[in-house]
Amino acid sequence: MKIGIVCYPTFGGSGVVATELGMSLADKGYEVHFITYKQPVRLDLLAKNIHFHEVFVEEYPLFHFQPYELALTTKLVEVVTQYKLEVLHVHYAIPHAYAAYMAKQMLKEKGIDIKVVTTLHGTDITLVGSHPIYKTAVEFSINNSDVVTAVSNSLKEDTLRLFNVKVNIDVIYNFIDSKKYPEIQESECNRAALAAKGEKIISHVSNMRPVKRPMDVIEIFYRIQKEIPSKLLLVGEGPLLEKVEYRAKELGIYDKVIFMGNSNEVNKILCYSDIFLLPSKTESFGLAALEAMAAKTPVISTNTGGFPEVNINGVTGYLSDLGDVEEMAKNAINLLKDDEKLNQFKLNALEQAKSFSLEAILPQYEKVYRNC
Repeated sequence: MKIGIVCYPTFGGSGVVATELGMSLADKGYEVHFITYKQPVRLDLLAKNIHFHEVFVEEYPLFHFQPYELALTTKLVEVVTQYKLEVLHVHYAIPHAYAAYMAKQMLKEKGIDIKVVTTLHGTDITLVGSHPIYKTAVEFSINNSDVVTAVSNSLKEDTLRLFNVKVNIDVIYNFIDSKKYPEIQESECNRAALAAKGEKIISHVSNMRPVKRPMDVIEIFYRIQKEIPSKLLLVGEGPLLEKVEYRAKELGIYDKVIFMGNSNEVNKILCYSDIFLLPSKTESFGLAALEAMAAKTPVISTNTGGFPEVNINGVTGYLSDLGDVEEMAKNAINLLKDDEKLNQFKLNALEQAKSFSLEAILPQYEKVYRNC
């Protein structure tokens, strides 16, 4: 089968999942074509059965904002026609589902019936898609997809609440490729490169946007380090990074925070971690939390969105109300003070991550492709 994958080529969860899915499909013998404005950050172009098609947007003074949807639609028609694709799997409703619908109509005039699978990831529905400017187009695109999937039950419920959806939505969870998270023995993990002997390591990975609440991460860590000798690893870049740095200096903990920037080796970084902080305003699923759990790292998170479907309170970590930095810090401190309990939570986190393995999730997408 020949499958086209449309996604944002960034470090965000939807782009990572789409890329990992495409590469896994290629490993199984599917011909996979990625169609986006630049090479996805985790895409291995040297892998067999992988193709990349860049969407180029011509700059023209007439346009205040360049018409990416139009360029994407044109490229979709071109690639489907040339390579005889059978399915377009678009990740993120805006603008991908809408562009896929337009491409589908144009291809009909050529006698080509391309099937469109739309996967909803979160902010494309809960924050952006529900805005009055976009809502009508997003609703239309969802209802005119051949198959619609959501990455959690929470996101499915949000979609049904925010839109007049006339099609069925299948829940297919995000996944983790366990082969990329080999169990690393403590002796192999060079913690001394980042922390002194006896110090605990706390981590956070995000795009440093307001929805991820990285400022809360600093506040939580400030409380932790007052009672537990520790360091904080911050992975990622984004609009709040400068404010995060300033707040760390203001609190006098800047020397205890290690800014890692963006990284393609999150799995290796997480091997250092004792606890993972993710106090997001909302998460449709919480892929970063799952990645941490796959690396045997308990998660301290909010109880919003899809988090309760991934992070089991009191088992793999703890859930707290949005903004309750005091409780999150308290839970982290109590866990870090009890080595036996911490080790048990680490084992629990790894076991929970296995239920979201690639081996469990990939067949569900294959079934969707066959039946659409």
